[in-house]
Amino acid sequence: MKRVFIDTNVLMDVLLQREPFWRDSFEVWTLVESGRVEACIAATSFSNCYYLVRKEMGKSQAEQTVRALRGVFVPVAMTEQILDRAIGAGFSDFEDAVQFHSAVHARAECILTRNPGHFPRSPLSILSPKEFLAAHPFT
Repeated sequence: MKRVFIDTNVLMDVLLQREPFWRDSFEVWTLVESGRVEACIAATSFSNCYYLVRKEMGKSQAEQTVRALRGVFVPVAMTEQILDRAIGAGFSDFEDAVQFHSAVHARAECILTRNPGHFPRSPLSILSPKEFLAAHPFT
């Protein structure tokens, strides 16, 4: 089974149905829910999603969102190692550094993101949800 790491922006595309991205992201989410793909997310993604959903849809929806995320995705806890590596990584965006080092720590095969240019291509494959679905047909 594929073990992937999902960037926060992919989650938010589904949660807020952001066009034109949400359909591919939703298809990946469905594969995870069905057990055909194992997916990890950074612990920080829970708080980021809560904050963004609460801002758009209110506290009740944000709380439901966190429960839904927890029921589907494997959280990658923030460790000192992840934090230290992210701090020293030299990424232009610290949040991307945390995402990347969380994925490495989780031993994911790839990172699914809408911003592939924000991540180095080694040691993980960096794919958009659309690229992942095209490269790994599940039908």
